[in-house]
Amino acid sequence: MSTIDDLTFFQHVATRDSLTAVARELGLSLPAVSKRLTQLEQRLGVLLVQRTTRRLTLTSEGMLYMESGQPILQQLEELESALSNRQATLRGRLRINGTLGFGRRHLAPIVSSFAVLHPELEISLELSSQPINLLDQDFDIAICLGEPPDSRLIAVHMLDNPRVLCAAPGYLDRVGAPQCVDDLASHNCIVLRQLGSDYALWRFHKDGREYSHKARGNLSSNHGEVAVQLALEGHGLIMRSYWDVREQLANGQLVALLTDYQMPKANIYAVYQHRRHIAQRISAFARYMASELTQRLP
Repeated sequence: MSTIDDLTFFQHVATRDSLTAVARELGLSLPAVSKRLTQLEQRLGVLLVQRTTRRLTLTSEGMLYMESGQPILQQLEELESALSNRQATLRGRLRINGTLGFGRRHLAPIVSSFAVLHPELEISLELSSQPINLLDQDFDIAICLGEPPDSRLIAVHMLDNPRVLCAAPGYLDRVGAPQCVDDLASHNCIVLRQLGSDYALWRFHKDGREYSHKARGNLSSNHGEVAVQLALEGHGLIMRSYWDVREQLANGQLVALLTDYQMPKANIYAVYQHRRHIAQRISAFARYMASELTQRLP
């Protein structure tokens, strides 16, 4: 294997929690991955990774090898991107990340139709329960809900995505509809639990003032689709992104509430790293994604 191959291989090792995950990503057997890592360490004469039964931990030499190798691989990729941008046909590998719910319902179909248009592209789509750190992961582009805080990333706005407070008509017939944020205290709120929190902080704005409510109730879930289903079955109020409940709002299964308040948006962005030359396959997918989303989520 060449030095570039070794650098690329170790980037996979450094950004995965286990050799099993590396093997799955590369399509190799676990013994083959373990053997290659051992051969790399023998060639360099240093220990790069501390292996335990639970996870991999980089040694100081491994951290140096990873951090110093990243700009070398990035420069090589920029060179290849500059050359590929002169070609009409998109080629190479496009690695895409998205969140589970949005990815399954919207991103996956868009990737499918994009692949039909560009059959010589090798496209990898990986969905995760939480947003990933694009600087630490081996992805070309990520589709995020909410603008990323890291200024080292380029965030291209795809579509506005307001949040909506809503409930099923049956629930509102029993309990009544809230007229202001203070009324939420007397309502059962379906909580989407994330990052270990036992409540959700719902924020609202109206006439220049900010309001907040600690949403609590007898039902919660860590999965957005489950939480929406609980709302559809009349268990309480839910705050969700427009993309997630637009169909139910349109057909009357859910009713929007407190519509004279503004809620924080979770706008949809395509995110990728700053590079001197952005690969044509990345920019082409971002443009295609924006066009398709405006049709799927008018």
